Amino acid sequence: QVQLVESGGGSVQAGGSLRLSCAASGYTYGTVCMGWFRQDTGKEREGVAVLNRDGGITYYADSVKGRFTISHDSAKNTLYLQMNSLKLEDTAMYYCAARRSPYGCSPAPLNFPYWGQGTQVTVSS
Repeated sequence: QVQLVESGGGSVQAGGSLRLSCAASGYTYGTVCMGWFRQDTGKEREGVAVLNRDGGITYYADSVKGRFTISHDSAKNTLYLQMNSLKLEDTAMYYCAARRSPYGCSPAPLNFPYWGQGTQVTVSS
């Protein structure tokens, strides 16, 4: 069993920054595939950033490349998403997710059996 708890969301002005955190607990051994997803009203849930810790391979959605950075602190068992130069279209509920196997570590929600409750990010102009 794996528990994931997101934090760090909030309201920010366009152009600002936020850092989201995802604290993992429970039996987290082997959860080498972790990622961030988001979903806003009227949109499909999309993979924002994924990290395969078995090799440090990362994926970023084209819309966030150069602005967002995914990272993981093994000692703290915490996944991060640094978000810079935020845009209005970044407004969404952001979810942390994990997968035990490094295989199939791609940004599709069905690949991830473990999910957090989400944290809201609202960007205003």
